[in-house]
Amino acid sequence: MKPALGDPSRHFFLTRSVARVMGINLHEKLHDNALSPASYSAMVTRCRACPLAAACETWLAQQYALTECAPPGCCNAAQLEQLRTRH
Repeated sequence: MKPALGDPSRHFFLTRSVARVMGINLHEKLHDNALSPASYSAMVTRCRACPLAAACETWLAQQYALTECAPPGCCNAAQLEQLRTRH
């Protein structure tokens, strides 16, 4: 049985916030075709299935500067890293 998915709005903002702390503007990546709408949607869906949302929120609250890494255990870490290094 699949785990229940979390609230779409909460996880949209978590995904966007983690990206922003990593110096990634997902809107710009969509505009530049570095990220497809389907890939963005898949990122949010993966986040919705992640059991670490509360830990992610705590991690985000502790970030006062840009960081190169997603929070520990982030299910989108690899894709975010690719987006961060892609120019």
